[in-house]
Amino acid sequence: MIRNIIFDWSGTLVDDLPAVLKASNFVLTQAGKPEMSLDTFRAEFSLPFTKFYDRHTPDVPMPQLEEWFHASFRDAQDSVRELPHARDFLKFCRARKIRTFLLSTVHADYFKVQCGVTGFDVFLDRPYTDVWDKREKIHEILRENNLKPDETLFIGDMEHDIETAKHGGVHSCAVLTGYNTLKQLRAAQPDLIVEHLAELRGLLEQNDFNIGRAALPRRPNQKDAQQRVPTSTVGALIFNRADEALMIRTHKWSDLWGIPGGKIKWGETSEAALRREIKEETNLNVKDIQFVLVQDCIHSKEFYRDAHFVLLNYTCRCVGKPKVILNEEGREFRWLSLAAAKKLPLNTPTKILLKAVMERGAHPPRAQRLTPRQPQPETRTTRRRSQHARARVFPNQKSKIKKRRV
Repeated sequence: MIRNIIFDWSGTLVDDLPAVLKASNFVLTQAGKPEMSLDTFRAEFSLPFTKFYDRHTPDVPMPQLEEWFHASFRDAQDSVRELPHARDFLKFCRARKIRTFLLSTVHADYFKVQCGVTGFDVFLDRPYTDVWDKREKIHEILRENNLKPDETLFIGDMEHDIETAKHGGVHSCAVLTGYNTLKQLRAAQPDLIVEHLAELRGLLEQNDFNIGRAALPRRPNQKDAQQRVPTSTVGALIFNRADEALMIRTHKWSDLWGIPGGKIKWGETSEAALRREIKEETNLNVKDIQFVLVQDCIHSKEFYRDAHFVLLNYTCRCVGKPKVILNEEGREFRWLSLAAAKKLPLNTPTKILLKAVMERGAHPPRAQRLTPRQPQPETRTTRRRSQHARARVFPNQKSKIKKRRV
């Protein structure tokens, strides 16, 4: 049973990636190196961060690199924000009397400033900051605080965090809210990968705080499979007035590009679910909803966990001038022609949908009703009109009706 949780800071509890990217690019330019894009930085950055600098600025002394970095980061750290679900998870730990610790490379001064904004320090029993190599600190933390490894969980967003957990003999959980990609985290082989801390909370409650491999989500055996059902979902290609489609990149699908959508709730029609999910994920209202196809998505390696989805795919148009606001699931978005969208690194279900839409024409057709019309109560007037219509079409029937009335 988990009684202790050790948190990483950056990418796990707070989002400081934009500030770190800006400061790191400042270091690179000062060293005469080209700036990195976000994708390149996420692929290249590693801990201990000295490895990153050794690869890209081997001729610059570390004190100089540190001076450049801190000069830029001090001005950029106002952009640091708490991650979604982090506060609720910390409160959850307090309510369940779970001991909480921090093990991070974050500078003590930055930690203090960021806690002044988030207030997260009050939820931590003891923070350990300024740690360049966490593997060298994990045993000290366990020893100083009398933590049993089999009762301790380390949560982080980087391969180094998973390596640290294994080095300390504690359980490991990787979150997709930070620096490393799904591919990188899978390579580190953590005990568990979750989209965010809210999902982890649900798993802890569901499994009575046990993180043994038997309690983790896994591909079900034949007996389990007979008791489980696929998850029904909806998703759509959304078109604007220029007939460009909205494409969104998410960490859940291995940082591949796809479409907005999500699960159908109990008692919810597919059309209502589609409108709700699009509104939640993009802030868009849509019209002209048209069904395209249904797909089976079973045990996809592109998705961050093992799952069986039934995907209901549609096209639709946004209402008015689009103003996209992504929620925490989306990393970035683009409006593209279907031909341009096809060239992106797409997840497989989106590739199939794009092909189907392009084969029938780039313009989404007008909407058809997704659910059958409900029977309307027949009024006396409509009944008379119906009888009159039948009498004109079937003259013999008219005479029979008259005869029955006599």
